[in-house]
Amino acid sequence: MRVGVPTEIKEDENRVAITPAGVSALRAHGHEVLVQAGAGVGSHIADEAYRRSGAAVLDGAEEIWRRCDLVLKVKEPLAPEHDLLREGQVLFTYLHLAANKDLTGALVARGIVAIGYETVQLADGALPLLLPMSEVAGRLSIQAGAKSLEMIPGGKGILLPGVSGVRRGRVSIIGAGVVGLNACVVAVGIGADVTIIDVNPIRLSYVRDVVQGHVTTLMSNEMNIESAVAEADLVIGAVLIPGARAPRLITRKLLRSMEKGSALVDVAVDQGGCAESTRPTTHHDPRYVEEGVVHYCVANMPGAVPQTSTYALTNVTLAYALEIADEGWKRAAAENDAIRAGINLALGKVTHRAVAEAHGLPSTPLADV
Repeated sequence: MRVGVPTEIKEDENRVAITPAGVSALRAHGHEVLVQAGAGVGSHIADEAYRRSGAAVLDGAEEIWRRCDLVLKVKEPLAPEHDLLREGQVLFTYLHLAANKDLTGALVARGIVAIGYETVQLADGALPLLLPMSEVAGRLSIQAGAKSLEMIPGGKGILLPGVSGVRRGRVSIIGAGVVGLNACVVAVGIGADVTIIDVNPIRLSYVRDVVQGHVTTLMSNEMNIESAVAEADLVIGAVLIPGARAPRLITRKLLRSMEKGSALVDVAVDQGGCAESTRPTTHHDPRYVEEGVVHYCVANMPGAVPQTSTYALTNVTLAYALEIADEGWKRAAAENDAIRAGINLALGKVTHRAVAEAHGLPSTPLADV
């Protein structure tokens, strides 16, 4: 199979979908790999490194999209890339389609096979291709939140760990998944006063054990969310429903109950966000103030640390990319339940139920495509 890796064009996105080691692995399996010139520059991977690994390095993206059967990306295709897609082509990337009706429509119209990293799911419910970026985003969320509490961006001027004789900053984390756990570990590690909320008591027990009891754990209900948000200096939105739109748990009314200059980092922004006031921002202009609260809602947080993120991501995506390239998407989906779960769209049909429900579209079983 001919595998293509175009340069990411999303603003401030410096990750790349393959490393030279990944190229070598695909070549060892007999596949041809085309990489756009400069694709790895943001992650400090030179074109020559790809050439040494056996890739052909091309100057433009158009030739890669035109010639390749399987396209590997990091982020969803943007409007300038839609016309480059062709029927039957396999796209393997983060999609987050439940929060993007326009993109869903464009991909359906183009008749491609769209496999979302974020919906590749194991039998135990784990999301192996979302996990490393969730780790990165969770850890970054505390850095971003701490900066948001400083005076210059509009924050109340609180230092999260506090100092002798002055209270620590209060952090409330909504969701105890991978993002929430990693945010909790960092927040506890720097000395903040941390509360974490989740629907799963077993998960809360696990988080408490990880940080050796240095956290308040609360079951997720309206009353607990309201009190935890109202009392917080920093709220981390870390809610995820695989493939579906994030639930809006933080209303504008609730934001108004927070002290002016408090901060919200909504990591769920890719899936629409868990606050009514959330809208996507970029690394160059990451913050805005609404209801008196400093919002940080960057939709590609791991793109801020692309060296770490690229290698963490490709460590887990490569095995699946190899299987899709070796077997073809239909056979790979038939033999691997995780890949089958990752297929959001196929040949003009929406095959992921949560995506279909998010946009009021019919859902077609993959077996009927």
